[in-house]
Amino acid sequence: MHELRVGMVGYKFMGKAHSNAWVRANQFFDPGIKAVMRAVCGRDEGAARAFAENWGWQTVETDWRRLVARPDIDVVDIVTPNNLHPVIAIEAAKQGKHVLCEKPLARSLAEARKMLAAVRAAKVMSMAWQNYRRVPAVQLARQLVEQGKLGRIFHVRAVYLQSWIIDPSVPLIWRLDAKVAGSGSHGDLNAHIIDTARFITGLEPVEVAAHMETFIKERPLGRMTGGLATARAGGGRKGKVTVDDAVISLARFSNGAVGTFEATRFASGHHNALGIEVNGSKGAIMFEFERMNELKYFNSADPPNVQGFRTIQATVPGQHEYVSAWWPPGHVIGYEHPFVHQCVDFMKAVKAGKPAQPDFLDSTRNQAVLEAMSLSAKRHRWVSVPKIK
Repeated sequence: MHELRVGMVGYKFMGKAHSNAWVRANQFFDPGIKAVMRAVCGRDEGAARAFAENWGWQTVETDWRRLVARPDIDVVDIVTPNNLHPVIAIEAAKQGKHVLCEKPLARSLAEARKMLAAVRAAKVMSMAWQNYRRVPAVQLARQLVEQGKLGRIFHVRAVYLQSWIIDPSVPLIWRLDAKVAGSGSHGDLNAHIIDTARFITGLEPVEVAAHMETFIKERPLGRMTGGLATARAGGGRKGKVTVDDAVISLARFSNGAVGTFEATRFASGHHNALGIEVNGSKGAIMFEFERMNELKYFNSADPPNVQGFRTIQATVPGQHEYVSAWWPPGHVIGYEHPFVHQCVDFMKAVKAGKPAQPDFLDSTRNQAVLEAMSLSAKRHRWVSVPKIK
């Protein structure tokens, strides 16, 4: 296969991020296969056509079923609301297509299991979009753990802090509806930091305890327009918020380490503050996404008079993953670049005929942690994380 013909379902915020990634993948990297942006799907034909023209998609569909059935599509990229992830992914697999899917993989572990079973039965490749894995500084953090630089891991503490729905005039969008989203900050944000912690440490949470809170119980009906805090007229009516606004979790890991995870969309002063710290017997790392080109590293072997966290700028070509394809040292990359890296890794995997990571098995394991935390919040007790094979 010399080309990978892509069909994407959805075209809003994540659609832009993914489209840019497919465009840039072959411009900056040589994965041995060319991405061809064959078709994009959206219910609003006019908006979808405008999007396709702007980003370079060759054709437009208004029914995802037609897109996944097309013989000129090799991989289906799913960027829809969460409730559509399973049905599209399962049908795409049945049609023999490789499947890429935004996180969280599904609304529940049961849905994720069905998606995993579908790609296994069809023997197609799968991957979940966990873009923070592809940040060079996060890759470096994983390397330091794998090289034993941190020694035995004792602590993992992770946060993902946003503030965009604090204003009560933000309308009742799909992300606040459990029937569509499954959960709130939990699936939207906690899914990322759980995956990042698992990726960096190589450890799996085996038992969790969690508390969830919804601060604003009702919101105006309507659609977002003219800014995050402006609701289109909904006749003054309100609807019930059925997801969490914030979640705080404890975790025990497979090696005995302990962890904390905090995710919220009500953290004043924070826009997109993903952060993770890992402490071990020989050292520690700290990463903050809003300073994504940097990794802080502490080495316990340093002489006491100079001990402290050093800041490593992960922008040196040849020394940090992915950087060689971009710019000279110190010429930093941004939010959009890890999406490009994920496309490149997927294309390399297709070319080599090897699984891409995180595949649906890996992401179903992530979903199992999310599900255990949700159950813990409901039952007010510790819950074991089911093993997924």
